Amino acid sequence: MNVERIGRYTKRKLRKRIIFANEMFGLQRNTFLTLLFGLLLQHFAWAQDSTSYWKFKSLYSLSGTQTSFVNWNAGGRNNISIIGSANASAYYTRENIKWTNDVSFALGGIKYFDNKGIGAQKTDDRLELSSTFGMQLSKGFFLTFASTFRTQSINGYAYPNDSIPVSRFMAPGYLNLALGADFRKSDNFNFFFSSIAIKSTFVLDDSLSAKGSFGVEPGMRYRQEYGAYLKMKFNRPLAKNIEMKSKLELFSNYLNNPQNIDVNAELLLLFRVNSLVSASAQWNLIYDDDIKITDANGNIGPRTQFKSVIGIGLSYKIER
Repeated sequence: MNVERIGRYTKRKLRKRIIFANEMFGLQRNTFLTLLFGLLLQHFAWAQDSTSYWKFKSLYSLSGTQTSFVNWNAGGRNNISIIGSANASAYYTRENIKWTNDVSFALGGIKYFDNKGIGAQKTDDRLELSSTFGMQLSKGFFLTFASTFRTQSINGYAYPNDSIPVSRFMAPGYLNLALGADFRKSDNFNFFFSSIAIKSTFVLDDSLSAKGSFGVEPGMRYRQEYGAYLKMKFNRPLAKNIEMKSKLELFSNYLNNPQNIDVNAELLLLFRVNSLVSASAQWNLIYDDDIKITDANGNIGPRTQFKSVIGIGLSYKIER
């Protein structure tokens, strides 16, 4: 494939992605899912035609705990908890083209086996897809189009109230589109910056959109912001059986309080005991100036959100 053909092909791909992004702003849930899975199938179809240019990595894990009490004086509730996750990456490299795709999914819950309050509740729920398509300008530097999509799978509740959802699939949903410069030292490290970025927030639930949840105007189903976007990924082994994965995303809205930067940071430590048993510790920090949260004293305003998940269980890694 010569340079001219690569240029024509890249322009066609960029036009298709831009058309896809513009159309998606007004889609309903079923249409959105159809287009999303269609895009994924297109990716895999291309992979089948060019397998020698692809590298794949995936990690699947399942962990859980079970606790029971009989005449336990200190008290406690019988329960079982399970968390499952899947993380996969596909890398395409050919001449001056580099294409990286990542999928991350996690779902977990806890079930109490008594009649005291809430019986079951969600403990983790994450669905994220990202794709970067770049043309190399010089060694390690790429002109890149980047996209990131993030949402959840099932309803979320503000316990102990388990009758009215405070979040659903695509409520919220986040889509970032950006064109910028990408520095890649290897598949384990990249630094991307764009001064031309769009952040879209979707709230495809009538009751939540009517309340103006997640920063949308009351009654609106989505919100667009224009600004600067930075994304950094760094993965590396810390020791023989310890692996670290980290990610940082920053977004500044040009038109509304640009000094208040949205933050999404993740850190994962994976401790491998053997080929099937592993332990993991994950931390996630989020700050979004447009999301108002009520604290214990009834005060409403933007807050720093923090989540940690620590577990031990089964895991299986595929790499080729």
